Amino acid sequence: MSASLPPKAMAGMPQSHLPPGAGPGQPAPPQGALREISPVFLCRIGQETVQDIVTRTMEIFQITRATQLPNGVTQSQPMYQDRFGKLQEHLRQLGLLFRKLRLLYERCMEMTFDLHEGPAELVPYGVEESSSVRVEPCSPAVLQERQEVLERVRQKNQEMKTLMDQMRNLLWDINAMLSLRK
Repeated sequence: MSASLPPKAMAGMPQSHLPPGAGPGQPAPPQGALREISPVFLCRIGQETVQDIVTRTMEIFQITRATQLPNGVTQSQPMYQDRFGKLQEHLRQLGLLFRKLRLLYERCMEMTFDLHEGPAELVPYGVEESSSVRVEPCSPAVLQERQEVLERVRQKNQEMKTLMDQMRNLLWDINAMLSLRK
């Protein structure tokens, strides 16, 4: 896991996110110390970045909600310029935060590439047997146990389907009674 953040990503991080010993009044740690940033630390920074993105987005919505639409009445131009400037600054910061999040994501993916598994394919239970699975000959006891397990699964599936139908009908009746009450 010898990967480091690019200088741009480190420069954009608040001081609280820098590794120990890299405060504003302290000298930066040697380059080797920056290379040992763990993926967990990067994920925490990413989580805080997402929180910053949400906060900025909420501020943008508050600014746009507070802005009165032009309705023919002249309002003060400096007030609109001030809000427009704030909006532009928030949008610029939002873009930077998204770029920082992308860098963090890419760095985490690079550092943990060996941990990723291929996408697991979820296949619902079906009646037909899969022909792609090669089954070696088994003892009759194993085959019989397999058949018993399959039969129990079919029975449980049927019971669950019946219960779901009953619950659906019950909910339908309750909603119908509630709508008649109103």
